[in-house]
Amino acid sequence: MKIIIIGDGKVGYSLAETLSREDNDVVIIDKNDEALQKASENLDVMCIKGNGVNAGVMIEAGVKQADLVIAATSRDELNMVCCLTAKRLGAKHTVARIRDPEYANELSLLKHELGLDLVINPEQAAAGEIARLLSFPSAVNIEVFARGRVEIVEILADEDMPIIGMQLRNISKTISSDILVGAVMRGEELLIPNGDYEIQKGDTLYIVGSPSSVYNFCKQIGRCTQKIRNIMVIGGGLIAYYLVQYIKKTDMKAKIIEKNKERCMELTELLPDTLIIHGDGTDESLLLSENLRDMDAFICLTGNDEENLMTAFSAKQLGVGKVIAKVTRNNYPQLVKKMDIDNVINPKLITINYILRYVRGMKNAIGNPVETLYRIINGKAEAIEFIAGASTRFLNIPLKKLKLVKNTLVVAIARKGRIIIPHGDDAIKSGDSVIVITMNGGLTDLNDILAPGGKLE
Repeated sequence: MKIIIIGDGKVGYSLAETLSREDNDVVIIDKNDEALQKASENLDVMCIKGNGVNAGVMIEAGVKQADLVIAATSRDELNMVCCLTAKRLGAKHTVARIRDPEYANELSLLKHELGLDLVINPEQAAAGEIARLLSFPSAVNIEVFARGRVEIVEILADEDMPIIGMQLRNISKTISSDILVGAVMRGEELLIPNGDYEIQKGDTLYIVGSPSSVYNFCKQIGRCTQKIRNIMVIGGGLIAYYLVQYIKKTDMKAKIIEKNKERCMELTELLPDTLIIHGDGTDESLLLSENLRDMDAFICLTGNDEENLMTAFSAKQLGVGKVIAKVTRNNYPQLVKKMDIDNVINPKLITINYILRYVRGMKNAIGNPVETLYRIINGKAEAIEFIAGASTRFLNIPLKKLKLVKNTLVVAIARKGRIIIPHGDDAIKSGDSVIVITMNGGLTDLNDILAPGGKLE
């Protein structure tokens, strides 16, 4: 596919890196010489200096032949105008990053009037992910598939769990046959395990199943903690605003600490039922005076990664059960593990996942389109949802008769209200939602999971 990316910031660069690696023809447009030089030196992409709104620049980039234009600059209005211009000049599809809450409330109208095919709001998406984590406190991470009917929940195996030393095949016999361990991270090594794999203390497990099945399994192994009701949020930006919108219909109540007085006044008007406190959220004495120790959850959402991590660490040391920190860079995974922070949220990665899912679906619109895609385990693997259809070459054949490509596993099948955790005798049928975990990037078709000569009639 020919893809034009307008804006070479963190999101634009990461998208270009991934999409070019998947054999797409990628062009980046940006006005920043330094950013373009970095992309030109490190990526297999074409770089054009200029304004993405300018028709001449767009035509030079090949917009008339473009399959997709992604506008990912820091300005919502610029992104919208870029997409409108691209569509008028002949681009087949457009994607815009739009953050402002005022625009978020009018997205359906904006999409229609501007011809936008996809709108992504990173802060709103991040807030939604935090809300899911708060609803399932024992999870390190949660990804949702099949319209919420299937979850992949990341948990850390500790010494008190009854599954330590147990082979995976025995979990289905003794604890639950309604879940599956789809991937394991042991130290720095990622594994797509088979039934002989033995769980050890410190393993990070990726549990697949329906929400109720995963919850019941976690309860049986002692990983379901008390429900969260009181939340302290540090930083009153857009994620905090959207988070309050998500949880206002639940039993959870949040208080927000924000050091910018003008922003506090804005939030007081926008969120009249939420306590807004003017102060420095990194000041431990302030946090203690606001009853930090009585909080069920503590969430750091400032614009500084180091402040978020250190403040979250302090909250954990003071006994808060659930601690979440926002980061914008990817170079912290080992540090986060050592600091015992429960969850890290990266809006950039969430944005990239959304757009990659859309691109994969476009590339295979006439086959088995990608419904959902998440890059998991620090980007080392992907969890992908496909819809099986007439072009699927192995319908109604038991899975035990299929040879899949290496490091790939079918972890769940959603069929007409049923969630199937597949075993050897199960088969994929037309219309099924099929969830796959793979270490092989770039899968665009359900047929790609089959090894050459891997089907037995």
